[in-house]
Amino acid sequence: MRGTQMLGRAGAVTVAMVSGIAFGTAHTNTNTDAGAALHATAAAAPASVACAEVRDKVGTLEGTITPNACAFMKRQITFGETPTGTPPQPGEVQHPRVAAYLDIFDPEATLWEAGGNPQRGHSVIGKSIVGSLGLVPDLRYRGTEVVADGAVVMFGQWNEVTIKGHKVGYPQIARNVLSDDGKTIQARRYYDRYTVFRSAAPELRNLFEGVADTGPDADMGPAADAGRGPAPHPFRAGDITARLAAWNTEDVDALVGGAGPGRLTAPGLAAPLRTADGKAAYLRRLFDHADVRLKPGQVAFGRTHTFVEWHGTVTSTKGTNVPFGIVERFGPAGEWELYFDTLPLIANQAQIDAMFQRLAQS
Repeated sequence: MRGTQMLGRAGAVTVAMVSGIAFGTAHTNTNTDAGAALHATAAAAPASVACAEVRDKVGTLEGTITPNACAFMKRQITFGETPTGTPPQPGEVQHPRVAAYLDIFDPEATLWEAGGNPQRGHSVIGKSIVGSLGLVPDLRYRGTEVVADGAVVMFGQWNEVTIKGHKVGYPQIARNVLSDDGKTIQARRYYDRYTVFRSAAPELRNLFEGVADTGPDADMGPAADAGRGPAPHPFRAGDITARLAAWNTEDVDALVGGAGPGRLTAPGLAAPLRTADGKAAYLRRLFDHADVRLKPGQVAFGRTHTFVEWHGTVTSTKGTNVPFGIVERFGPAGEWELYFDTLPLIANQAQIDAMFQRLAQS
């Protein structure tokens, strides 16, 4: 969607649909980033003993928990738990829930949403969340898998909203780079807008419709997971170069083989994929509709969970070239999860604009 600008008109819902994340290996605020990096090396504690009040409110919490990471996660959870009540009016940045949202961000923070350019600063981000809460005032979320790696936090969450009378639940990764005081200085969020808003776009078709397990294990059900052997070794920093090359060269075999034997969960799937053939079919469908050009983003290493971020651009079969990113999660049982937005791969900008206009009129 032209990212966050749509919500000044009709699409604000995507801009603030979840709390923030930012992006990139090279950060935009070098002074703040330097402070965050120093903070990450001092006063850190393992997740098993640090930030207990957060650990009790998320599914799993792993990694190196610094005081700034703990402060951020508390703010993130507060916004997710705060009821909207009466939706804010345009410009009502003192609304309790709007204030809770802005408390997550540094005043000069950048926030990236699928399909658009980064927003910068409280005034722009505040306008977006006001519009979003006007459209989906019942937005709530809870933390799922969370990994803090010093000044980087990958915050998995399960979001729930009502869209045109339909309850919709969907997963998201909020990727944040933090300052010394735990404020987000860069925010990026990864989720599939089509999954969320498809009730407002009945003319659009799920890109991955019909993709399912195939091959010798396809009819074995859960029994096919037995005997596959132990989970692969955790993703390591030394794997980044080869995996990035696999994404950019559309090397399906390398991507599937490097992800391990567990199930694949990804946008557009009716059920997780267990077989290598099914996973390969999913990636081939993606590459048939998307020419990706990615570079490394942030990586967060936990004890059993690893998050890896790739960002860049995608050129779809619709002929559009837009900012694009993917987050991969590698889990303790060898599971593999992908988070990305399919909407720019199945719709042009005019179709996306029309969809959000319909949302605004609901």
